[in-house]
Amino acid sequence: MKEEKEFFNFDLQGTDDQMLISLQRETFQYFLKETNPVTGLIVDKTQSGCPSSIAVVGMGICTYIIGAEDQLLSRQEAIDRILKILHFFFNSEQSIAPDATGYKGFYYHFLDMETGKRAWQSELSTIDTAFFVAGVLSAVAYFTCEDAKEKEIRTIGEQLYLRIDWEWALNGGKTLTHGWKPESGFLRYRWNDNYSEALLLYILALGSPTYPINPEGYLRWTSTFTQKEMYSINYIYAGPLFIHQFSHLWIDFQGIADDFTRKAGFDYFENSRRATLIHRQYAIENPLQYKHYGPFCWGITASDGPGTKKAMIDGIQRKFYGYKARGAPFGPDDGTISPWAVVASLPFAPEIVLETTRHSIEKFNLKSHHQYGFDASFNPTYPDKKLNSFGWVSPWKFGLNQGPVIMMISNHRSGLIWQLMKNCKYIKSGLKIAGFTGGWLEDTPL
Repeated sequence: MKEEKEFFNFDLQGTDDQMLISLQRETFQYFLKETNPVTGLIVDKTQSGCPSSIAVVGMGICTYIIGAEDQLLSRQEAIDRILKILHFFFNSEQSIAPDATGYKGFYYHFLDMETGKRAWQSELSTIDTAFFVAGVLSAVAYFTCEDAKEKEIRTIGEQLYLRIDWEWALNGGKTLTHGWKPESGFLRYRWNDNYSEALLLYILALGSPTYPINPEGYLRWTSTFTQKEMYSINYIYAGPLFIHQFSHLWIDFQGIADDFTRKAGFDYFENSRRATLIHRQYAIENPLQYKHYGPFCWGITASDGPGTKKAMIDGIQRKFYGYKARGAPFGPDDGTISPWAVVASLPFAPEIVLETTRHSIEKFNLKSHHQYGFDASFNPTYPDKKLNSFGWVSPWKFGLNQGPVIMMISNHRSGLIWQLMKNCKYIKSGLKIAGFTGGWLEDTPL
């Protein structure tokens, strides 16, 4: 399929940098407004009645740091917001009670926005705790002044990380479990096969000076990674784009390599670049013939969708999904595109991300609501044009989409969060224990 050539006004958003700054500022409003004023908890999504997500809270802490740095809010307001969060998590109930906030230093995936107690009978989540505590450690690294409140951020933040019992989460095995429930114990799933967002989780668990895990588990996990070649590009395979992004929100993998990537011949940053190029090429090839797929319409990841249903559209029987981990090039794919996932690949491939971001705004009007930046997801094949003349768009905004937009724009423009993590002794220790060498890691002693 030939690349589509569409002509429209590329000057509406100003320069590329002006476009990114505007998008970042609009998206930042989510973390200012969708919060609980007492606990600081941040809502998972804007649908009425939704709980907080601890992963979103971790990203939110980073957005407040970026906001302070970019003068989107004052440093003092950022400090106060972050301290409110840290106080809540440190003082909340840690026990086996089914309505506690956490246990063994870990936290439940979802927490009630008003009480902060476990919501939806969710699991005590290892991966979401990792995202939360990565945000906490970012604040520890950023607020280095001798002011009493900044000292308090450092003190409480370190305690929150140091009390996590990573060994317990092994449940007697070598690899980390996905989580635990008070009613039934450990989940049967482990982070033990295929490349995933658990890269950050393992680095945090290895770097802990209090409850570290054995690096054998990390080596077992990475030994299961699969390399594939698509469109003449060789890469470590994972279908959804978020897998190639989430650990990179905090850690700059450029120039550093573990045993697996040394043998592969490219680092995880380069791998994410290759995955991004493959996602775009998949959209250009458009094997399933979805509407508008092409060089400026791509980005398949875990996202909201039109709902589980089937429909005959233009003579083709289509199956659609609700919220699902979509992937490319092997699916599942129902024609749903996520513009935020394109922006979250900005540091890896700016030459294709910038033009696609501009196209999403100026051609597809995916910021039409002017609230919190991009619409979460978009399906031009599904015939629902109530919110957008091109097709279905999600009626809600998701914190897990909003955080990466702000963080990756910042990492692209200044490398702020990456630099903070390069100064974090626990991250550096975890990387070295995992077997990473080279690049900036050699220049920053423990």
